[in-house]
Amino acid sequence: MSDNSYPTTGADYLRQILRAPVYEVATVTPLQDMPRLSERTGNTVQLKREDRQPVHSFKLRGAYNMVANLTEEQKQAGVIAASAGNHAQGMALSGTKLGINTTIVMPKTTPDIKVDAVRGFGGKVVLHGSNFDEAKAEAVRLSEEHGYTFVPPFDHPLVIAGQGTIGMEMIQQNGHLNYIFVPVGGGGLAAGVAVLVKQLMPEIKVIAVEPEDSACLGAALDANQPVALDRVSMFADGVAVKIIGNETFRLCQQYIDGHITVSSDEICSAVKDIFEDTRAIAEPSGALALAGLKKYADKHKLQGCQLGTILSGANTNFHGLRYVSERCELGEKREGLLAVTIPERQGAFFEFCNIIGGRAVTEFNYRYNDDKLANIFVGVRLSGAQEELDSIIKDLRTGGYPVVDLSDDEMAKLHVRYMIGGKPAKPLTERLYSFEFPEYPGALLKFLSTLGTHWNISLFNYRNQGADYGRVLCGFELDDGDLSQFSAHLRELGYQCKDETDNPSYKFFLS
Repeated sequence: MSDNSYPTTGADYLRQILRAPVYEVATVTPLQDMPRLSERTGNTVQLKREDRQPVHSFKLRGAYNMVANLTEEQKQAGVIAASAGNHAQGMALSGTKLGINTTIVMPKTTPDIKVDAVRGFGGKVVLHGSNFDEAKAEAVRLSEEHGYTFVPPFDHPLVIAGQGTIGMEMIQQNGHLNYIFVPVGGGGLAAGVAVLVKQLMPEIKVIAVEPEDSACLGAALDANQPVALDRVSMFADGVAVKIIGNETFRLCQQYIDGHITVSSDEICSAVKDIFEDTRAIAEPSGALALAGLKKYADKHKLQGCQLGTILSGANTNFHGLRYVSERCELGEKREGLLAVTIPERQGAFFEFCNIIGGRAVTEFNYRYNDDKLANIFVGVRLSGAQEELDSIIKDLRTGGYPVVDLSDDEMAKLHVRYMIGGKPAKPLTERLYSFEFPEYPGALLKFLSTLGTHWNISLFNYRNQGADYGRVLCGFELDDGDLSQFSAHLRELGYQCKDETDNPSYKFFLS
């Protein structure tokens, strides 16, 4: 195909999208209702399930459209791409389907699961460099050396047109949509959907969504041209792009109706929403657009609208779900994190929990340091309103407890919460116990009222993990003469417990 036949105008793109041969390999994915989120937001929310593609990502559409449109000479010579993720798998499957030799250059740091997936779809993998830029440079070099056609991940008219088939499906599946929210990395998906929608149903508003720490479209809109970001966050690695493409920016600038950025915590919250409504596990970039939908709908007070968004991919790193689980409640304003100073005396924990009231405590970290004051790190479950957290802080301060709100402190959330502790400043006659108790409102307060008012608590760690049973690690100042009475209170408490005083990690790090 010659450059002269590439689409340039909106009408050109519409024609190319309509005749894109993507369904030779891709499938028409469902536009699925999200009943729980719809009820919560007061709008009809629908999710375009691109995770249901053979490669679990929308990238297959654009890759196949470009490769299928190459000349016979280009197909015979072979194709090459650089990618550490979804584009690589889309390219590999496209090449296999069309009988074209396909080489994918991937950074040496790419996880084995992604490398194996590309090979499983029939692609030849070349591992080179420590990052995407180095892999791309090698791919370009190899393309020049061997005559391969380089297929970019987003900034090419044929790739953009392939992604635009998603927009066509969405308006066919629901012609009454008021808004469509699209994720932005390099801009191929956003450009393709926006140009298609604006040719056929311009009344539908298309809103671009980016992570706060990787907003290359936002930077380009501000500068009126693509500009390189100094750095990008790798949390949503599928959209971690430093500079948007020239053609994708031109189309986004012309056809996008709005732009919004979201935090990592808000993305985590959207991953949870998708799981609760569909049982699908989205990768962070796959949940990005839904996070933007929620934030935009709240900001603009949308009610009774029909909102569509795209689950763009589900090639997630399983171990990354630990971070998502930890942060999703914060992203939804359903958990507040506080640093509270309390007096170091018997019963102070109990008084503190009485001020917290019947609210569920999600985390409690404390280690005895001196005889006067103690700093504790505490998480509190919220209903979702900032006013509730403000009320808790006011009640604590009225009760004489200095408080610092750490809910938006990234270092506290990422590091400090796991580092609280150390060894006491003076020798303690201390015994350590681990407890399991059923997770219900008031269970932690029962624990403290039974034990914490009788003996000084010298160490405390608790984190609600969403399981049926909570787990507490707790230290008590106990003399040998206290053990009989203490054991009687343990029986009264009725929680399963274990004496951990001889645990080697306790002796090494905490005693």
